[in-house]
Amino acid sequence: MVQQRFGFKLAVSAAVFTLFTVSATAPGHAQDRKSIRWATSSVDSYGYKVAAAMVKIGEEALGGQYTITVNPFPSTVGAMKSAMDGNAEIGYTADVGMQELYEGSGGFKNYKPAKSLLVHSWYAYPMESFMATSAKDAGKYKCWSDFSGKPVFYTPAGFMNWLNFVRIYKALGYQFKHVQIDPKTQSDALQAGTIAGAVAYTTAGRSLASYWKETEVRMDVKVINPCPQEVAKLKAAGLAVVDVNPKDAFSKDLGVTQIQAVPILFGYNMRPDMPEEVVYKLLNAFYNNRESLAKSDAGFTPMAKDFVGMQVQGISANPQIPVHPGLVKFLKEHKAWNESWKIAK
Repeated sequence: MVQQRFGFKLAVSAAVFTLFTVSATAPGHAQDRKSIRWATSSVDSYGYKVAAAMVKIGEEALGGQYTITVNPFPSTVGAMKSAMDGNAEIGYTADVGMQELYEGSGGFKNYKPAKSLLVHSWYAYPMESFMATSAKDAGKYKCWSDFSGKPVFYTPAGFMNWLNFVRIYKALGYQFKHVQIDPKTQSDALQAGTIAGAVAYTTAGRSLASYWKETEVRMDVKVINPCPQEVAKLKAAGLAVVDVNPKDAFSKDLGVTQIQAVPILFGYNMRPDMPEEVVYKLLNAFYNNRESLAKSDAGFTPMAKDFVGMQVQGISANPQIPVHPGLVKFLKEHKAWNESWKIAK
């Protein structure tokens, strides 16, 4: 898996300032406080920005007993391995990354953690994957089945939206035929017909990848939504299908009033040895501050809208993976726990 690129870019200088600010404590105080190291993606990513925004809330929720520091890594795989090898307590990941981890595939092939595997702990925001094609060829496609076996650019190979469509096609029984191109040449490939379609994605339903912004400027595109039977099959496989308002991310008409997309849920998971009460207190604090977080950053809107449901979706995408006892306690209080899920030990 290669590093996923995100929207909501944060200025590097501001991010570095935040890192040192949240790490700073009074010398005498620091000796009495335990450390929680939060491994994230690079400092210019939304994954880092979310973690930095949560530090103060987390420290207050834990009664000042812990110092939380945010440590960036070049990739999500690096952040995950850092937590599993004992060099961090919280690891940035996504539901598709958790699937690869437990399958032992991709960046986790032959990987053995020095401490233990991550388990479901907290999911924070979605990235929504969907299918698009050129406006001139849109009449050829009615459902996602029409792209089965056709040459498609599913975002750069190994990226998380690429992985997302791998699992989407697996659930639907379709043939995945990826054509690797430079993202900057996407509009040329669509207009020339060398690819039948291209996967687009938004972050939290609002931010569009920079190369997709360029594509939209250079040509007219149309979104092809999954047909009802495909939606039903995806949901039966444990994948969510959500609506995205095209006007929140695109400037042109896409031929649909709502985009239907399959979200990737990005989260911050932990090892089972993190105390139950620590995870429970963090979750409650993030839940109680969800509205104010959404007001400060629109990227938190999905979390604020359905915080509990987001946790349920994250677990449902990989129900074979154990759930941290702290999240179990939180979900039981909100009457959202499924007895078929496994509790981490």
